[in-house]
Order: sequence, then C-alpha cells, then structure tokens
Amino acid sequence: MAISINRPIGNLMFNIFYLKWKYKLEKGNETRKRIVSGVQPTGSVHLGNYLGAIKNWVSLQNTYDTLFFIVDLHAITLPYDAQKLSKATRDTAAIYLACGVDTSKASVFLQSHVRAHVELMWLLSCVTPVGWLNRMIQFKEKSRKAGDENVGVALLTYPVLMASDILLYQSDFVPVGEDQKQHLELTRELAERVNNFYGGRKWKKLGGRGGAIFKVPEPLIPPAGARVMSLTDGLSKMSKSAPSDQSRINLLDPKDVIANKIKRCKTDSFPGLEFDNPERPECNNLLSIYQLISGRTKEEVSQECQDMNWGSFKSLLTDALVDHLHPIQVRYEEIISDSAYLDRILADGAVKAADIADATLNNVYQAMGFLRK
Repeated sequence: MAISINRPIGNLMFNIFYLKWKYKLEKGNETRKRIVSGVQPTGSVHLGNYLGAIKNWVSLQNTYDTLFFIVDLHAITLPYDAQKLSKATRDTAAIYLACGVDTSKASVFLQSHVRAHVELMWLLSCVTPVGWLNRMIQFKEKSRKAGDENVGVALLTYPVLMASDILLYQSDFVPVGEDQKQHLELTRELAERVNNFYGGRKWKKLGGRGGAIFKVPEPLIPPAGARVMSLTDGLSKMSKSAPSDQSRINLLDPKDVIANKIKRCKTDSFPGLEFDNPERPECNNLLSIYQLISGRTKEEVSQECQDMNWGSFKSLLTDALVDHLHPIQVRYEEIISDSAYLDRILADGAVKAADIADATLNNVYQAMGFLRK
C-alpha cells in the first residue's frame, strides 16, 4: 500500500517541479533583451559585413531575442537594378543562414514583408525636424557622390526608416558600426520625442496603457571587427559601393580570387608586422582580419606574425580565409538551390516579426489619436 500511495505523490511532486522549471524558462525567454540588425542586399555580402555584423549575430542569438532582416527597402534609396535586387535579396538571406544564423533562435525575414516598417516611418517622419536629417553625415557624402539629379527624398529620410526598423520591435540594443552611430542617435532622439509628445498620461487618456511608447535603444559595438577596412586603402571602410572589387573579399569569392586579392592588396615597406601603428593602417587591418578569421587573440597573432614578411603573411592569411569561408560557401549552395526552403524560412520569420511590429504600430496609432478600424 505504501508504494501505491507514494507513487502518485512522487509523480505530483515531479510535475510541480517541472511546471515551475518550465515557467521560469519561459519567463526567462520573455525577459531576454532584444536585438535587431540587418544588411542591405546591394551587391555581394563581403568580409566586412560578415566580421562586422553577421558573425557576431551567431553569438548574440544565443543570449538575446534576435531579429535579423534583409533591409531591402533601404537598398532602393539610390538608383538600382530591379532584377539584381531580387537576386541579391535571396542571396543575402541564404548567406545569413549559411553563416550560422539559426532560425530556431532568431527570426529571419525581409523588411518589405512587414509593412509596418513603412507605416511607422511615415508617423515618425511627421515628428522629425528636417534639420535633424540635414545634419546626417552619410546623407551629405552619398548625395555628393550621386549628384543632385540622382538624389531622391528617400536618401534624406533613410535614417527615419532605420529608426522605424529599430523602434518597431522595442529593441534594447542595436549592433552598429562606427559609421551608423549617428543614425542610432537620431533613433534615440525620435523615441524620446514621441514618448514626450504622445506618451504617459496623454496616451492613457486615449485608452492606452500610458508610459513610454518606445524603448530607447542602446548601441552595441563589438570590441573588434566593427569596421573592417578596404584592401586597397586602410583608411576607408570595406564597402559594396567601392568601384573596385579588388577592395573587398566577397563571401562567395572562389579560392583563386581570394588569393589574387590578398596577393595584390595594399601593404607598406616597414619591417615586420604590428597592430595599432597609426602609420600602418593596412598592416593593422590585415592583422585584424587574420585575428578574427583565425579565432586567435591579438597577443597570439602579434607573437606569430611580428617577424614575418608580407609574402609569408599573405600566404597565411589566404589559407585562413579560404578554410574559414569554404564551409559557408558549401552551405550557401545547398540553401540557395532549395527555393521552397528559403521561402518558408522568410515567410515564417515575417509572421513572427509582424506579431511584434503590429502591436507596436497599433499603440503608436492610438497614442497619436487615430481611430482604429
């Protein structure tokens, strides 16, 4: 009799402990800090995109609630080829997955598949002073390069769409490179402006919950790799828009192309190799790339490479790049050849993202005084 009585009690105690553990686990997932980030599908995804963003996402997805999207709406702010955009968008999504972004941990989707991005952008535009946009350094640089006849309104309002991308998901942190810090600061200012204009008691009087409408996000800048430089100019960022393909390593470059680019990349005539010498920007950049690709510490790389000549180091760097990128390239080919799989991933990601985005957007509409249907 003792056995038959204790067994259900034991089962009951186990169930209670299990439910408590499950509740804590689910509660922990709910309170995870949220991160959003994305890459434009303009041109090929290159080593700078990978080391500065995507590689870090793979680590971040384990400890944060993450949403990684392809920012295709941003890609049309300057003249573009529609057919190339379509292909580049699919390629970029496939590269996310090939690099290790795990859809069981992160939502992967297209910006244009969640219409709330554009709606919120309009609402934010209505409270954004033009002077705030005119001071954006990237607008000045890109408009100067493009010429007045090729500059549309979207290039000026680009930072407002970026703010929409971030605020829509109540993001806690945003991984940004040095060149995007000014745009994130605008996002923070817009969040505070909307909260002050429409939040708190004003929102509560309209039937809302009151308080802040948006979280004010913080920048998350990786300690290394946030700014990978050009192979032809150690003072310029590695970029898709640079006219010479020689200036960058594309993630899908074959072995011989990588070898040729490293062989021809700009170096200097100083003896030995060293980090952090302001007179040797190319040396610092190439050593940093090797450090990030090899997974070694800065001290280990310094010790290994300090007495090398450029020929030996370039051979070492080429081998490290080829070995690191090969499995990514193999996985990419598998994913891009399965259109149904890729489409399903993007559709599922958009549904998850839209659930969060729509809740935020409805709150904004309500706080700004709109009647909802």
